[in-house]
Amino acid sequence: MSFADRNSGHCSTHTFLTIGPEAAGVNLSTFCERLDERLRTDAYADLDASANGLQVGPGGPAEADPDIDHAAFAVDAAVETAERAADAQSDVLCVHHGLFWGEFERATGPTYDRLAPFFENDLALYVSHLPLDGHPEIGNAAGLAETLGLEDREAFGTLGGEHIGLRGRSPDEFAPDELRDRLATECDPEQGVKHLDFGPERIENVAIATGSAADWLDEAVAAGADAFVTGEGKQAVYHEAREAGIHVYLAGHYATETFGVRSLLSLAEEWGVETTFVDCPTGL
Repeated sequence: MSFADRNSGHCSTHTFLTIGPEAAGVNLSTFCERLDERLRTDAYADLDASANGLQVGPGGPAEADPDIDHAAFAVDAAVETAERAADAQSDVLCVHHGLFWGEFERATGPTYDRLAPFFENDLALYVSHLPLDGHPEIGNAAGLAETLGLEDREAFGTLGGEHIGLRGRSPDEFAPDELRDRLATECDPEQGVKHLDFGPERIENVAIATGSAADWLDEAVAAGADAFVTGEGKQAVYHEAREAGIHVYLAGHYATETFGVRSLLSLAEEWGVETTFVDCPTGL
C-alpha cells in the first residue's frame, strides 16, 4: 500500500463506512477478545513492556460494556490522535504504541493530559505492540513483506519463544537502489529511506523487523539475508552492516508500523464496524 498522499507533519483522518448484516457493531469486551485471540496477546505477556489489550475502558458488568459502532486506528496513542478519534465519534482507539509501559503508579502531569481525552469522550483505548509486530498475517512486518512481494516467508526476530518480524525471498531480485525506492514509495515518499549500501549487487533474501529493531541485525546476517529492513537504526549498525556485508534500510519507525494498524482496521470492518484511520506521521 502506498502512502504517497500522506500530509507530512499533520494528522489526517480517513473514515471508512462499513454497511452489512453486522453493521450494528459489537460490544467492547467482544471486540477486545477477538483482537486478543487473533493477535495472540497472551503469548507476549512476559516479553513486552507494553500493557497490551484494553488499556483504557470499562471493565465491569455487562451493562457497562459499550457497543463499538465506530473504531479509530492510529500508530500512537497521544492527545492528538485521541482527539481526532473523538471528533470522528469513535468508541475505541486502537493503536500500536499505547500509554502504559512497565509499572504505572500515577496519572499526573503529561500522563493525565494524555488520558483526559479518553475520559472526557468515553473513548476506550486498545493496544497491540509486539503481538502486532510479529503476527505472520496481519502484523507490521507481514504487511510490508506483502507490499514487497516476498515469498516463502518465515518467522524472524526471535524474542523469547516468539518473533517480532518476518523474512522472505523476492522472486525477482531487487537492485539495491530499486529496493530503496520501493520502500520509500510504500512507506513515506517525503521522508525517504536511509540505505546502508554494504550488501550484494542483487537482493533476493530480505529480513524485516519494523520500528526500532536494529538489535536483530545479527539474526538477519545469520539467516543469510541480503538486506535487513527496519524503521530506525543506531550508531553501531553502520559498522556492523559494513563488516557483515549486508544492506540495511531504515524506512522510518512510524512509516513501517502503519501496516499492521491498517490490517486491524480491515479486520474491524469485517465485523461490521465503521472505521477511521488517524494518520499522524512523525517523520521519525
